[in-house]
Amino acid sequence: MKNAKGTEKPAQEGEKGEKTFLESVYPDGAGPDSDLIQMLERDCLQKNPNVSFDDIAGLDDCKKCLQEAVLLPILMPQYFTGIRRPWKGVLMFGPPGTGKTMLAKAVASAGGTTFFNISASSLSSKYRGESEKLVRILFEMARFYAPTTIFMDEIDALAGKRGGSDESESSRRVKAELLIQMDGATSNNSAGANEA
Repeated sequence: MKNAKGTEKPAQEGEKGEKTFLESVYPDGAGPDSDLIQMLERDCLQKNPNVSFDDIAGLDDCKKCLQEAVLLPILMPQYFTGIRRPWKGVLMFGPPGTGKTMLAKAVASAGGTTFFNISASSLSSKYRGESEKLVRILFEMARFYAPTTIFMDEIDALAGKRGGSDESESSRRVKAELLIQMDGATSNNSAGANEA
C-alpha cells in the first residue's frame, strides 16, 4: 500500500494479511511488553479519523498554519529539502472545546497518516519505569505505522515545568524520555512522524 509520498506504507492492523505492531515485535503475540502495546493500540491508535477541515467551523488561521506546517511537507516533500526543512512540531493551546483535537484529526485525515490521540492517563502507570516504557513504545509504534500524527492532549499534565521543587523523580524520567523520543522522531527522515 502506498502513502502520500508514494513510498511503501508499513502494515496496519485490520488489513488482510498484514502485521500489527504487536505481531511484528512478538510474532507469537506474547512478550514482556505485549499488554502495554495492546493497551496503546486499543486506546490511542486510529487508522483513519475521517475528519476534514470543512467539518471544523472557523479557525481559518489555525487551519492554514497546520496545512503549511504539517500537510505541505507530507504532500510535497520535494520542496522541503536543504534549508527549507519542515517544522518539528506544532503546539496548539486554548481552553477545552476550542477544536484542538478536531484540528489534529483533520491533519491526520488530510495527510493520510495514522493518528495517535494521547492523553496523560494513556502514558501514566503506577509501576516504576512503566510510564517511560509506554512513551518509548508509543514512538516505536509511530515509526512502525509511519507516517503518523501524534496528538498529545493536555501535555502539561504529563510534562510540566522542569526542575520544580514539587517535581517527582518519575515525572523527571517521563519528561526526559518524552523529549528524547520527540527529538528522535524528527531527526530520522525515515521515521515520518509529526507531533501536533
